[in-house]
Amino acid sequence: MTVLPDDGLELAGEFPDVTHEQWQRLVAGVLRKAGKDVEGAEAEEALSTTLEDGLRTRPLYTARDEAPDPGLPGLAPFVRGSRPEGNTVGGWDVRQRHTAADNAAVLADLENGVTSLWLVVGEGGLPPAALEPTLDGVLLDLAPVALDAGADTETAAATLLRLYEERGVASEAARGTLGADPLGHEARTGQALDPAPATALALRCATSYPGLRALTVDALPYHEAGGSAGQELGASLATGVAYLRQLTEAGLDVEQALGQLEFRYAATADQFLTIAKLRAARRLWARVAEVSGAPAAGAQHQHAVTSPVMMTRRDPWVNMLRTTIAALAAGTGGADAVTVLPFDEALGLPDAFARRIARNTSTVLIEESHMARVIDPASGSWYVERLTDELAHAGWEFFRSVERDGGQAAVLRSGRLADDLAATWRTRGAKLAARREPITGVSEFPNLAEPPVHRAPAPAPRSGGLPRVRRDEAFEALRARSDAHLAATGSRPRIFLATIGPAAAHTARAAFAANLFQAGGIEAVTTGTFEESGAAEACLCSSDALYAEQAEQTAAALRSAGATHVFLAGRGEYAGVDSRIFAGADAVGVLSTTLDRMGVS
Repeated sequence: MTVLPDDGLELAGEFPDVTHEQWQRLVAGVLRKAGKDVEGAEAEEALSTTLEDGLRTRPLYTARDEAPDPGLPGLAPFVRGSRPEGNTVGGWDVRQRHTAADNAAVLADLENGVTSLWLVVGEGGLPPAALEPTLDGVLLDLAPVALDAGADTETAAATLLRLYEERGVASEAARGTLGADPLGHEARTGQALDPAPATALALRCATSYPGLRALTVDALPYHEAGGSAGQELGASLATGVAYLRQLTEAGLDVEQALGQLEFRYAATADQFLTIAKLRAARRLWARVAEVSGAPAAGAQHQHAVTSPVMMTRRDPWVNMLRTTIAALAAGTGGADAVTVLPFDEALGLPDAFARRIARNTSTVLIEESHMARVIDPASGSWYVERLTDELAHAGWEFFRSVERDGGQAAVLRSGRLADDLAATWRTRGAKLAARREPITGVSEFPNLAEPPVHRAPAPAPRSGGLPRVRRDEAFEALRARSDAHLAATGSRPRIFLATIGPAAAHTARAAFAANLFQAGGIEAVTTGTFEESGAAEACLCSSDALYAEQAEQTAAALRSAGATHVFLAGRGEYAGVDSRIFAGADAVGVLSTTLDRMGVS
């Protein structure tokens, strides 16, 4: 036994050991002060948070929260990374997305930190004929290319392979992916593709281009249709298995077939869920490889993309913060390549400044924040390890349900997958509408005075299959109504906030009410009198004690002054008050009805 010298820095050595049960009793004591009479495990459960996929995060994780051994980096089950060195050698691949034929933008990205290109070709991107001029001057032996060409994959891949030959790029030096994804294309467009060209590309890459992958398993269509993390994992797994069957039936062995796939996942601002999702994805794919007879070849190559669902059109500058957190989570989760979408992605074609910020986000995380210096930084966290395990089980169960129903193609064509994703989005949409999942700058702290940001139109994305949703969509529709009213009348719809008593009594509820109404494009007037406000409706804001004394007479005075509808910020029932607003109420429903009454179409 090694005896360590006493360095005088013994951590908490003077304190007695405590138990989990003692902590639960302390929690119960605090909850009793808030009116909740619970004990033991119930007290801990009261502080837990429900996530999608039936998961719950608890307030405390300890060594008794067991999870399977994640193994070692670069070894099955690859939870800790697909490579032994992780991202510690040069960081992750900084991959920039381009949907327009802009050679200058491509070269600027490569000269300023981008290490690979993601080119959308065909519908929703640059024309196939523009692929060659777009890559003019690009050193293809140094800059990997990831194609995303949908129905034009065969043409785009032929062009890229021809460019390798014409520019003297050795076959072993070619890197990237040709992006064939028939099932992903069907999910996007509803149009089935012949899988034979994708298979032919995989056979060619396996025999002639060892650094090229032919197929992409793109999980973004399921994420962008409102799917949960578990559904995203399960759908990607089912797609990958379908491609494995296809390739092995064509003559590739299992190891060769596994080497032809790259997986694309969404990275969100929910950093721990993103970290766990990427780790769980590797574990699940390692299990597929194991039962397929090639456990050592089950290292999943991952491309993480900051979530389009979380990007907002209002106050788009906040998207820089969202994508920074998402990119940090992707890197921490062990993604091999990371794409940070520019903050103005939802508005049209990103400008040079937005692309610069996007690529520099990864650079700052890698070079200045040293995120790539540690292999699997989340390893050993009881919370992350447990969440990884639970999410892996949720993804596996969804995958099994897809397989039971005939596989990925079958559930796409039957509509079952669309129904599952829609049900998940309805549940999440209710949370968004009630602002239980707040959106900074949209449903919380909106700025009606901020001028809109305009960008040149981007190519219309592929459509016709699964829908594309955004977190801000319900509030965006309300704001669009307000904008139209402003353009037609010269002013926004208004509501007068009638504050009662001193600032200490009304400030909190007045701020709450102003935030809520402004989220729907309704200007909150807090100064002067009701008659001077130009509003037709009013909202009482004060404490419960002052409501009991003055709410009814204040409501009556507002009625006399011409108020057609009187709100109250709180839950009390008072004569003259038509409706109430409070935390957890359906804000979208309240705002939509209010705009209707105000004649805002």
